[in-house]
This record gives sequence, C-alpha cells and structure tokens, in this order.
Amino acid sequence: MTTDPNIDCDLLVIGAGVAGSAAALFAADIGFNTVQAGITSQTIFASGLMDLMGVHPPASGRVWRSPHDALAALAQDEPRHPLARVSPVEIDQALKMFTGFLSDTGLSYRCRPGRNVRIPMPTGTLKTTYCVPLSMWPGVKALEKQQACLIVGVHGLRGFSARQISESLQPVWPGLRHANIRLPDRGYREEIFAEPFARSLAVKDNRRRFAEALATVIGQKPVDAVAFPAMLGLGNVNDIIADIAKTIARALFEIPTMPPSIPGLRLKETLEEGLRQKGVLLLRQQRVFASQPQKDGFLSLVGTREAPTTVRSRAVLLATGRFLGKGLHADRKKIRETLFDLPVHQPEKRSDWHRTDFLDSRGHPVNRSGIETDDALRPLTSSKQPLHPHLFAAGSILAHQDWMRAKCGAGLSIATAWKAVQSFKAKVG
Repeated sequence: MTTDPNIDCDLLVIGAGVAGSAAALFAADIGFNTVQAGITSQTIFASGLMDLMGVHPPASGRVWRSPHDALAALAQDEPRHPLARVSPVEIDQALKMFTGFLSDTGLSYRCRPGRNVRIPMPTGTLKTTYCVPLSMWPGVKALEKQQACLIVGVHGLRGFSARQISESLQPVWPGLRHANIRLPDRGYREEIFAEPFARSLAVKDNRRRFAEALATVIGQKPVDAVAFPAMLGLGNVNDIIADIAKTIARALFEIPTMPPSIPGLRLKETLEEGLRQKGVLLLRQQRVFASQPQKDGFLSLVGTREAPTTVRSRAVLLATGRFLGKGLHADRKKIRETLFDLPVHQPEKRSDWHRTDFLDSRGHPVNRSGIETDDALRPLTSSKQPLHPHLFAAGSILAHQDWMRAKCGAGLSIATAWKAVQSFKAKVG
C-alpha cells in the first residue's frame, strides 16, 4: 500500500446505507473531519419507514405497542443483541437527531413519542413502525380513526394493486374502497415507471393535470382520505402533496411501494445533500477495497486498484451491512467478513444455516450471523480482543440480531451508529 495519502481525516465511515450515513452525521455534528465511502444502491430498497422495535421475540410474532417496552424485554432476553448495548436514552437521542436532520433537509418525519403506529403496505398488510414520512402520516391517522378511504392504483404500475390492498385490509379497515387511474399524458402505455412520474411533478402544470385527473376518479365518492402509491414527487414532496390535496379536497397520503422505491430514492438524495452541507466528504459509488490498521489509525484504499484514492484516518467505522451491502460474503462452506477478515459469528455447520421449513417462526440461524464486538462496538478477533482500538462497527453487520423479523432495522442502524461514534469520541477525549 502506498504511504502518500490523498486525504486525511478523523473518521472514515465505510458504508453508505442508513447506519453509515447516521454515523457520518453524528461524527460531523461532534466536529470530526469525516469521510464516507460506499455504494448507495442498498438505500433505494428502503421503505422510508423508521422502525425502532416492533416484534419481540420474533418467534412469537408478538407486536408491541411501545417500542421502549419491547427494547426493555429484548435487553433482558437477549443481552448480546446490539440494541441491548445502547441505553434507552441514547436510542431516543440518536433517532431524534437523525429524523430531525432529515426533516431539516426537506424530508419530514412524524411519530407518536413512545408508541408504535401502523401503516398499510403494498402487500395488503399493516406494518408496525415508529417514525413515518410526513407524506404517509395522514394514513396513520386515517387508519386510527377508521375513516372512509379510497386507495387509488395506477394502470401500468407494477407491484401495486389498489384492489388487493383494499380487499385484504377490509377486516381491519372496513371503510376502504379502491379505484384506478390512467396518468395524464401517458395514454394507454403498458407500463408506468415511478421515478419519471415522481420527477415530473416538480412542474406545477404537471401536478395540476394529475390532480384534476385524480379528482375525476374520486368523483362524488364519500371518502375522507385518498391513498396513492409513494411516487408523489422526489423533492418538495410536502408542497406537491399539499397542492394536490387542495384540488381533490381530501386528505392525501402515500402507501409505500415495492423496492426499489421512491421513498428509498428520496432518503438517498436527502442524506447525500444533508451530509454535504454538514461538511462530510462523500466518496459515492466507491468501495473501500483495502484498509490497513496502523499504530496511529488506518490507511485505506478507495475506488479502483488502478487509480485508488488513499485515505489516512484516525479511526474507521465499519457499516458495510451484510450480504446485500457486501460486508459479508457466503461461499459453500462459511461466511466471512470482506475487508478485515474479522471472525463471523455463524452456525457451526453449513447445513445449519437454514431450517427445513422456509417459513419457520424461529427464523433461519444464518440471519443472526455477523461480527461480534465489545460494549464500545469495537470488532473482536478470535481471541475476543478488539482488532484495533479505533475500529468500530454499526448496523446490520453486527451479530446476534434478526432486524427484519424484529422490525428494528432503522433503529438498529441509527442507535449503533450513535454508540460507535460516541465510543470513538470517548477514546480521543
């Protein structure tokens, strides 16, 4: 490795998902000179919802009204779970700072402090979550009040059936109705793509024509609210929805769509813009392919082997995710960590990765694989010692958790990012 660095910084965050972006935010707010490198493609798969803790234990399927009560039970039942290493006060502070940052940058969020809410999903189910984009919040209230609501689908849009959602949720939301719309200026085109339509609504005349077409579909139907696939703009979403809602004279809200999604794209673009404003140097769509621990920090190579960017940092925070983010790699024999070759907690035998029943309520053991850390979230070697005093980890790469089934993905990412950055702060004083 070359010893002539191109960039010097306090902290190199490796990973551009929610955990990495939260870590970059928290570090920049403290005053650390921060660089973030990674591929952002995984962010566009996000629903935009911010889960904290919805289900515990996952095998029981118990849904909790209070995420804090669920976290307290988790800490008692699973002390090795990453969220058990972050105090309730720290978790609340981290989530408040992260969603506040998003709101300040133009992507507003709402929650009922200390209480989970439910929101309709494109599969025709209700999801338990904690923080919800403002564009979806009227749907939370409409469900709670059991308001009459019209779900509007789009001819030619794949993965979203207004009829399926309406009929599936009838037992818990009797006031649902459904209809479909042909988008203006798109005629009888066989397939509609969400992103071009969302971007087109930045033009006032486009959203006026859409609002008028939507009003025609609604007609004189006795409904209090209207739901639409989450594609009502990319930037200035709140203004766009307010304009359309004024024309249709109904509350208007979005329902998340199947990934890749417009809410995920909004999150990606908002994070990038906000972190730039915070002074974070973003090395986007660039992987860290080597990182060498040194006495005074790390020397990392970013980009391509032919023309790498060399980053010298006092610390590294590993937020590379699991398999989708390429933080972990599975072959026919074992799972390995891809950058530092850290030990990975995993079932002893390859045959134990999955259970016989794909839908087994206990989940699959492979989904709790990951790297183990100390209480400061420093990755451990096989001798259970930190690999380096200034190497930290956050997010889904951490072992002993099944974030998808526990409905705690964003909470896990944000809370552990906070803990890791605070641990680094404590180390350097």
